[in-house]
Amino acid sequence: MHSTAPTPVPLDTVVTALDAELRTAEIKDYSGAHNGLQVSNRRGVSRIATAVDASRDTIAAAAEMGADLLIVHHGLFWGGVQPIRGVTYDRLRLLFDHDIALYSTHLPLDAHPTLGNNALLAQALQLAPSAPFAEHNGVAIGVRGTTDIETAALVATTRAYAGEYGGTVRTSVTPEGRRTRHWALCTGGGANSSTLQEAYALGVDTLITGEGPHHTAVDAIENDLCIIYAGHYATETLGVQALGAWLTGRFAVPSSFILRPTGL
Repeated sequence: MHSTAPTPVPLDTVVTALDAELRTAEIKDYSGAHNGLQVSNRRGVSRIATAVDASRDTIAAAAEMGADLLIVHHGLFWGGVQPIRGVTYDRLRLLFDHDIALYSTHLPLDAHPTLGNNALLAQALQLAPSAPFAEHNGVAIGVRGTTDIETAALVATTRAYAGEYGGTVRTSVTPEGRRTRHWALCTGGGANSSTLQEAYALGVDTLITGEGPHHTAVDAIENDLCIIYAGHYATETLGVQALGAWLTGRFAVPSSFILRPTGL
């Protein structure tokens, strides 16, 4: 008796499920970003790869594992119309040569209440969100909550987590001798003028994020806010992994995470 490979799930079926769960059409992203299916394929979905970035390296790794769908947080297109040459050509050629579809989800994944980067990072750091944070176009991207722990202990927990994903942790002020009572969290490039002003207005004493411009550290010092910079990449690994597991549970299609730390 010969075993037969399972019938691939139609790509449209998977994309429809992702779009509905992530509210892709409802959540507005930054100008130039394109959420949803960016590249199609011809063979459906029998194996899923997930990654933070749509780089040549992650696409090649997806091809090596035999994936026909790659789901990423940072997709191919950010700056509008661009010529198909150089690295852009190389990435697309890899996808076409191996018939791999690519689905990108940026802010829709950040904001998801259970599969999102912010909700899952809070859970990983043993923090319980109780309110939204970092609103963008009417949608809260981040989370915040209350606790009463030594800030140095929170930094240590964050450092241990980030280290698993090649990240390093820095803080705007020395955490020793401080206590975290009102925290906020916004993954990726979550430290900016808007989130800092929101944090000050809400009485947040500790902001956990991936990265931010130099001026955010200066402002935070003068406003006695401890920003924990845990790395853009490291803070945005959990959502795509959870999304892959969600699809595996729904469609019985295996998924694997491609770890490619940037160190940033």
